[in-house]
Amino acid sequence: VKLALGWACWKMCLETHGLRCSGMGILGSALRPTRPEEALPVLEAGVALNQRYWSHDADSILTAQTSLANCLSDLGRHDEALSLNRKIHARSVTIYGASHEQVILSGVNVVNTLGHLGLFDEMISLTRDQLLPAARRTLGNDDNITLGAKQNLAEALRFNPKCTRGDLRLNQRDAW
Repeated sequence: VKLALGWACWKMCLETHGLRCSGMGILGSALRPTRPEEALPVLEAGVALNQRYWSHDADSILTAQTSLANCLSDLGRHDEALSLNRKIHARSVTIYGASHEQVILSGVNVVNTLGHLGLFDEMISLTRDQLLPAARRTLGNDDNITLGAKQNLAEALRFNPKCTRGDLRLNQRDAW
């Protein structure tokens, strides 16, 4: 249904920039789960359209860029996804401040990409020092985003070959 709606928006509303941007986003999101190779150029075009016609709307641009970064990650292009996720996170911090839910979510995207690349030390540091404290303050200990950040930290500690028992004890005390 999303795929059909996306195509319909694109075909019917070429003159209306807002609908074109929405159509590209819907189409790219519909393609991404099953056909990420086909979704990639659609999402790239969606980012370009948002930057061209909606440069004043940071939320729209960040959302389009996040979809593109997720698609890159789906395709195994983790280096490119990490670069884009870092830019999104930095821009989010600038716009909203460090404790906003969108900033925490963009940080979680950075952490997930770091995990795909095996950059566990940076993954641990970002989660423990920035994301978890902000998530606890803003969302509370029982929020799904906070719990997901805790799970990311646990997985980073589990898979990090450099992790010692002392690291585990320190993080157990601090994280939970």
